[in-house]
Amino acid sequence: MEDRILTALNLGDDSYEYSLRPQSLKEYIGQDKVKEKMNIFVTAARRRKEALDHVLLYGPPGLGKTTLANIIAKEMGGNLKITSGPAIERAGDLAAILTGLSEFDVLFIDEIHRLNRSVEEILYPAMEDYALDIIIGKGAAAKSIRLDLPKFTLIGATTRVGLLTSPLRDRFGVLCPMEFYTSEELKEIIIRSSSILNVKIDEEAAYEISRRSRGTPRIANRLLKRVRDYSEVKGKGTIDLDSSKKALELLEVDKEGFDSIDNKIIEAVVDNFNGGPVGIETLAYFIGEELDTIEDVYEPYLLQKGFIIRTPRGRVATEKAYKHLNRPYRKNIDGRQCSVFDKEKNQ
Repeated sequence: MEDRILTALNLGDDSYEYSLRPQSLKEYIGQDKVKEKMNIFVTAARRRKEALDHVLLYGPPGLGKTTLANIIAKEMGGNLKITSGPAIERAGDLAAILTGLSEFDVLFIDEIHRLNRSVEEILYPAMEDYALDIIIGKGAAAKSIRLDLPKFTLIGATTRVGLLTSPLRDRFGVLCPMEFYTSEELKEIIIRSSSILNVKIDEEAAYEISRRSRGTPRIANRLLKRVRDYSEVKGKGTIDLDSSKKALELLEVDKEGFDSIDNKIIEAVVDNFNGGPVGIETLAYFIGEELDTIEDVYEPYLLQKGFIIRTPRGRVATEKAYKHLNRPYRKNIDGRQCSVFDKEKNQ
């Protein structure tokens, strides 16, 4: 995973990414439904001089959840405090963060589904009543003290909204699903990023990079940086269609935006499991990847592109997967997908 250029996770060499992030909703490209909702809610809250209701952003990594949280904080005139679910180990850690907030500040908790249950329970009164309940002492001498908190906004981000407990999920007033970006939207992002990086790029080259970026801005900016390096060393310094194709070929990113691991998954389902269905645990063991990694990193894009589908019996390869691998495609009598060779073998 650390060497995978197409991962949507934030890598150590992505420090340049922060300079490429938009600073306002007007600069923010894509996610039109989310932008429209947030623009209305933020404007209404500012007019009433109230804190924005708590927001839950959910979707695959790299789609701009942290960027959107930063924009909301600026629009509300507050500061942004960033943390993550695994980083808050004890209730006291969260209490220290909450008491350090100011009016209209935004607390952004990434991977909020990984909060400890004891920590999560402290959030309930903080989100509902802007209060913090602290127990002092032990046993019969224990006393409960309620501290008032400033009016703040909690923005939670998660890649697995189904793992959130119902009490926590119900306390968010605004739910925003983050969707994959279109190639046209990513092309606009790449052109904007190239201007910030002082790199000249053709529209054709920008589109070529965008359609291989898996619908994810973080990957698009990372590919842009690598293609820039290639064009400076092997090309003329300007990113054109030819240099972008050669750079992406060198990076082993094919026309569908797949790398070797993606193709390995497709090949496993089609060739080794006759097109499926195959259980996700079996598939993870077969290709040597963690189950969570397949579900969170690889599978969402394969599903979105229509190369595999989920069924109650497991993952099944679609006709597009067979065409991608140049395999003949036909269905069995029971509806299970297989190749022509498997069909002939069973007769």
